[in-house]
Amino acid sequence: MGKNSGILSNLFLIGMALVAVGFILPMFQGLGGTVNGFDFVNLDNLGATTIGALLIFIGAVVGVVFCFAPSGNADMIKFIALVATIAGGIIIIITFNKSWLSKTVGKGFWKHATYGTYMILVGWIAALVGRFKG
Repeated sequence: MGKNSGILSNLFLIGMALVAVGFILPMFQGLGGTVNGFDFVNLDNLGATTIGALLIFIGAVVGVVFCFAPSGNADMIKFIALVATIAGGIIIIITFNKSWLSKTVGKGFWKHATYGTYMILVGWIAALVGRFKG
């Protein structure tokens, strides 16, 4: 085994960490400034956008935590966490143009995406590769 086996074994962890960090960093930019993942969360009105945002962040944190947990179910929990983060992203994309946030940022999901959004996408790809190749 070479250097690649060490990288692949940590690729899931790196990917999930990128998702969590990308969620905290500015994800979108518009006339009203930048928006991070926590701006999607509105606990007064627990709608689809809030649920999607919580799935992304909580799933990423759980995925990172269970990389260090010596549990027999850790692999299954990490897989569920990855699926949850991706499902949350799909929910955000579907509901984005219907939310209050789209009025703040403007129309067009990808038009206003910044480095936080791209870090999440790279994190998902890295975690998927790490999960299935590692």
